[in-house]
Amino acid sequence: MGILKTSAFVLISFFCATPFIAAETVKTTKSHGLSLAGPLKYGPDFKHLEYANPDAPKGGTLRLSAIGGFDNLNPFISRGQSANGIALTFQTLMTQPNDDPSTEYALVAESVEVAEDLSFAIFNLNPKARFHDGSPITSEDLIFSFNMAKEKGRPVFRYYYANVDKAEALSPTRIKFHFTGPPNRELPQIVGQLMPILSKKHFETREFDETTLTPILGAGPYRVKEFEANRYIVYERVKDYWGADLPINKGRYNFDEIRFDFYRDTTVLLEAFKAGEYDYRAENSAKNWATGYDFPALKNGLVIKEEIPSKSPAGQQGYAFNLRKEKFKDPVLREAMTYAFDFEWLNKNIFYDQYIRTNSFFYNSVMAAKGKPSAEELKILEPYRDQLPARVFGPAYTPPVTDGSGRDRKPLRTAKRLLKEGGWTIKGGKLINPKTGKPLEVEFLMYDQNSLRIVGPFIKNLQKLGITSTTRIVDTAQYTERLRNYDFDIVTTVFGQSVSPGNEQREYWGSAAAKTPGGRNLIGIQNPVVDALIENLIAAPDYESLIPATRALDRVLTWNFYLIPQFTAAYDRLAYWNKFGKTNIYPSEGNDIMAWWIDPEKEKALREGLKKIKNAEN
Repeated sequence: MGILKTSAFVLISFFCATPFIAAETVKTTKSHGLSLAGPLKYGPDFKHLEYANPDAPKGGTLRLSAIGGFDNLNPFISRGQSANGIALTFQTLMTQPNDDPSTEYALVAESVEVAEDLSFAIFNLNPKARFHDGSPITSEDLIFSFNMAKEKGRPVFRYYYANVDKAEALSPTRIKFHFTGPPNRELPQIVGQLMPILSKKHFETREFDETTLTPILGAGPYRVKEFEANRYIVYERVKDYWGADLPINKGRYNFDEIRFDFYRDTTVLLEAFKAGEYDYRAENSAKNWATGYDFPALKNGLVIKEEIPSKSPAGQQGYAFNLRKEKFKDPVLREAMTYAFDFEWLNKNIFYDQYIRTNSFFYNSVMAAKGKPSAEELKILEPYRDQLPARVFGPAYTPPVTDGSGRDRKPLRTAKRLLKEGGWTIKGGKLINPKTGKPLEVEFLMYDQNSLRIVGPFIKNLQKLGITSTTRIVDTAQYTERLRNYDFDIVTTVFGQSVSPGNEQREYWGSAAAKTPGGRNLIGIQNPVVDALIENLIAAPDYESLIPATRALDRVLTWNFYLIPQFTAAYDRLAYWNKFGKTNIYPSEGNDIMAWWIDPEKEKALREGLKKIKNAEN
């Protein structure tokens, strides 16, 4: 979880916890961490994360890259484009390591007390916690942060905090959050991990909801050192960072500087890496991974390529329809269009057989619907039978499969049959909308030229169905703004998931989120059954109940054909210049580059190796 990840359901299993009776006489449980579905991996006396080296040396520069640009240093509002890496300057009450899924451990809060009836949570602040100007983090700062996030922050905060009633200062280092509505075991963790900690004093002369290029006072391990908007930003390590010796941080944040350079084109981005302009790259192109790294530095061991098996939930990536457009409201059309996407041919000819087709919004997770609905799922779904597609009550959804030849006509014949049965007709080679009598035209919005090779074959098949399809490529700033205002027909998007889904589902699929600019319900789903299933999921009393609740939601989402499923990789692809030290343990939830460090001997060998290559070329 985390502000850049999805939030999750919280089964607050306070293993290694201490019973505590609050002044309110409501029994609470006090702990250094929160767990979703089992014991905390790290006990109250843990020294450091398993994948971190507590003796890692500090120093050097980590050079990273990003696509697009930035015009804002406030990542908590919907306006502007915030800078990559800016989260490094801020702190939250608790934080999640990469090797203990859906858990949180103490950060600014050194402990948390949660009421047995889930009516409140109390966070006890670490008295050492400081902002970068040396001022202490207090309950008043947290109350200000909560109010600003909920009232003026990005829509995500309003959805997550819908049942967080208020924040109350019990003392300068003790704050209580009151919860409303049905018991919701996720709320303490949402407050702990999502809420940014801002300085109330800093904003006495500043407006929170305006874009700014003046760095906001933070309390994180890094601060902004220098930048040029849309070109680069450099963060410097805070030498007297208050939390450096916390167990959750020990051996992390080792680089003296972290620099992001911004590029406009993904092709240029790869060439810049090969030229040594930046150090570390998570590759998302199968073609690049298969053919783009044939250069001397790799052959000489100066660059390392690694494939790390992916153990975390993949969620769902796909072509998302904008249901706010009248032409996409017909589920028959949406289903028919799925038959035009030939994944098998793409995987064989474009992706070098590196991908797997996804068939669930909770793919690679126990939460994904499988087979026919269980008795528990049927109990959840039955009250809505008359409002749901009949197939929801049968086998789980599987996307169409072709023979991979690129000439398989069966899927398109199925699509044509569906369209004909749904009242769609062909006139002059154009598919005619039965409601408007006009030809159907769709536009794919994107910001990356490389996406054309994927969407191109799809468009050709759509044309065989009589659907006129075009592409529009815009820069990242325009792309972000158009998504913010839902100004598109179809976009490729990803709905990430955690091991235990929860409140974030409201923002993904909830009717209220569909009406809010800047939200994550890009599809525009406004389905009362989906709303009810989301609330049922959130209210699940334990992890065992959460599984059928999530699977029931998955069945409804998939059988409504809200998007065309694409694909995912079975492993993460990393490429980096051979200058780093790291442990041999890769965390299960993805690599944590902040646990790496610069190895002086490797960096020296890298410089010498590059000189040899240059001399050989001359």
